[in-house]
Amino acid sequence: MTAQDARQYAPATERNREPILEVLLQVLPERGTILEIASGTGEHAVFFASRLRDCVWLPTDVNPQLRASIIAWTEHNECDNVYAPQYLDVREPVWAVENGAFDWFLREPIIAIVNINMIHISPWSACVGLMAGAGRILKPGGILYLYGPFKQGGEHTAATNAAFDEYLRAENQQWGVRNLDDVVAVASAENLTLKQIYLMPANNLSVVFQRSV
Repeated sequence: MTAQDARQYAPATERNREPILEVLLQVLPERGTILEIASGTGEHAVFFASRLRDCVWLPTDVNPQLRASIIAWTEHNECDNVYAPQYLDVREPVWAVENGAFDWFLREPIIAIVNINMIHISPWSACVGLMAGAGRILKPGGILYLYGPFKQGGEHTAATNAAFDEYLRAENQQWGVRNLDDVVAVASAENLTLKQIYLMPANNLSVVFQRSV
């Protein structure tokens, strides 16, 4: 199998990548390492990295087939500012990127973390682990960016989100559209302050946190 053959496709990526990029251009620092959690196929990674040329993108995923897809997309797009994808499970107490395995970490600290469409298709413990890791890794002023559907005030923001929530919970009882207030509370416990909420297409939100002092 060639690298190109390993490329996988996520239809939602082409629909949401431009609106997400508009927000990232507003909230991400101009240069530094961006850690992406649950990068999936890698389509987002190569799209964003090719447009954020002063940043270096570090994709991660727990799925080896998806890591192979990320490599294939990176090679196909000839992206020279995308690191090789790494295994990372947010529920682990110490992430690989913080255990000294990468000598570049001291030279190029992670200035932001990007997580797209994960916390509703994973156990709540993944959200808790994500916030804990972001609290450990990000320096004061560092950015955590989340994208996906959320409840607000405990209520769904659209009928389509309610239906999606039912579908997710039927697939796995530990999945589901999260209440934003609960996410903010977990983030706050890790010194991550809610900075901005952006309304996005298809009843999704971009939620931006900043690491406080």
